[in-house]
Amino acid sequence: MAVLDALSTGDQVVEAFKSQVKGRTFVITGAGMPSIGSQMAISLARASPAHILIASRTGRKVDPVLEKIAEIDSSVKTTFVQVDLTDHESVRRAAKEILAATPKIDVLINSAGNMGIKDYTVDKQGIEIQLSANHIGHFLLTNLLAPALIAAGSQPGGARVVNLTSLGYRSSRFRFDDWNFSNGKTYDLWTGYAQAKTANILFSFGLTKKLKSHGVTSTAAHPGSNIDTQLGSHLTVDDYAKIPEVMQRNMGKEWEWETPRFKTFDQISSTSLAAALDPEIPAKSPAYMVNCQPHEVDEHARDPEAVEKLWKLSEELVGQKFDY
Repeated sequence: MAVLDALSTGDQVVEAFKSQVKGRTFVITGAGMPSIGSQMAISLARASPAHILIASRTGRKVDPVLEKIAEIDSSVKTTFVQVDLTDHESVRRAAKEILAATPKIDVLINSAGNMGIKDYTVDKQGIEIQLSANHIGHFLLTNLLAPALIAAGSQPGGARVVNLTSLGYRSSRFRFDDWNFSNGKTYDLWTGYAQAKTANILFSFGLTKKLKSHGVTSTAAHPGSNIDTQLGSHLTVDDYAKIPEVMQRNMGKEWEWETPRFKTFDQISSTSLAAALDPEIPAKSPAYMVNCQPHEVDEHARDPEAVEKLWKLSEELVGQKFDY
């Protein structure tokens, strides 16, 4: 089998691990077209999964994905569930619909998110919107779906949760003393994004600790950068130029862009799919993956105390405790 790396495509990853796809159930958040999630769903359809369920905000963006899946293999069951991850009532409703649609989830891929929101914005619950969309909504959804993950975890191969993160996590710790930016007074768009992406990794560590005994592991994946997904379409070159300054201010370190700087639309889903399918990953989880391979993660994103503190804060913000 060819070694998967920075240039691998999503289709190549699925081809390499197609035995890990066949007959299994996948739930993907934020898979409207065009997105990393949509690319993952379409690639997975080529290896005969039993069921692909997409939980996303806008149905009209998901329709082309479902049509493409049907074109590839009409025997693959597909389900769309509408969800707004920044609205906890919506998340709870969506979780009930997902559990009604499938008794087990082999792989949950938390792909939805936002990036670099310029103006300080809060969600319906008063939580800063980048933390809300990238982490808190997924924290709630994942824990509500735990029964279906645990059901799959008891079977050979176990179950997995993949949290999409970003290299941007390196430019800020989680700000436990001011996670909501003093109601906007201390807000900086890149610090807000970095905090949320650090949370994605801490959550993977926390989730694996909680659920590994049930056969469920979690991995954080940095997919890379790509302009086709339109995630950063509202940002300018000048906005991106501010990242090194934020890194220096928050962490006292020099910023380094990844290699390759950009991936093609065909490549952008590969690392997340490797995290979801590579049979060697569960034994290495919790893990952080870059360019389809496990990668060393900075201490602030794996610190055991921060892992526990974030879990407790997340429970407080969603108003529910989760013990396993």
